[in-house]
Amino acid sequence: MILIVRRLINIIPAFSQTMRELDEKKVRRRFGDRVRALRKEIGISQEDLALIAGLDRTYIGGVERGERNISLVNIHKLAAALNVPPRDLF
Repeated sequence: MILIVRRLINIIPAFSQTMRELDEKKVRRRFGDRVRALRKEIGISQEDLALIAGLDRTYIGGVERGERNISLVNIHKLAAALNVPPRDLF
C-alpha cells in the first residue's frame, strides 16, 4: 500500500504539469487563431499587422501559431492595430 501511494505521489505532479502545459498551449492557440481570423477579415498580411502594431513579423507568426505567451502590452498593440477592443481577441 505504501509503495502504491509513493508511486501516485510521484505521478500526480508530472500529470498536473502536463495538463497545465496542454491548457496553456490551447489558450495560446485559440488567441492566435482569433488574431489570424481578425487579420484576414480586414485583409492584411502578417507583415502589415506587424508594421501597424510596431511588432516584428516573426513575432506575429509565433502568436498566430500559439507559440508565444504574449504580454498585455502586446495584446493592446495588436487590438489597436486590428481596430478592436482587447477583449475581442479572446
